Amino acid sequence: MSESNLTVGEETKVTLHFSLSLASGDLIDSNFDADPATFVFGDGSLLPGFEQPLIGLTAGSEATFTIPPEHAFGQHNESNVQAVARGNFNDEELEVGMVFSFMNGDGELPGVVLEIGDDEVLVDFNHPLAGQTITFSVKIVAVASAVVH
Repeated sequence: MSESNLTVGEETKVTLHFSLSLASGDLIDSNFDADPATFVFGDGSLLPGFEQPLIGLTAGSEATFTIPPEHAFGQHNESNVQAVARGNFNDEELEVGMVFSFMNGDGELPGVVLEIGDDEVLVDFNHPLAGQTITFSVKIVAVASAVVH
């Protein structure tokens, strides 16, 4: 099978333009006005929920997919909203909406300040797009074999 006939799937390198939008139509990210992105299918660059709909597409294909929260950035989980002692923020001026990076066992975890109290700060550790349905639009530029011969 020649490279021009390859379809997106296992052992392929995919070059594409993409955009991510909320159900409201608000654009989250896009590279349609920039260089296309390239990834190897299954390498972890894309969440599986964004990778799976691409299977079978070929160079030149354009498509739009609706990705539900459970296949995008997850559902919003109330247990990921936690009170953090005010002392953990040193003497920083805090504002609702600020993002801080916290260390956990796996590395850094970003959290968004929701409420500021005298002793505690309510922080949301959910992904900022958790609970959102995402519209994923793509234009496949190229599909090549990722197998080194």
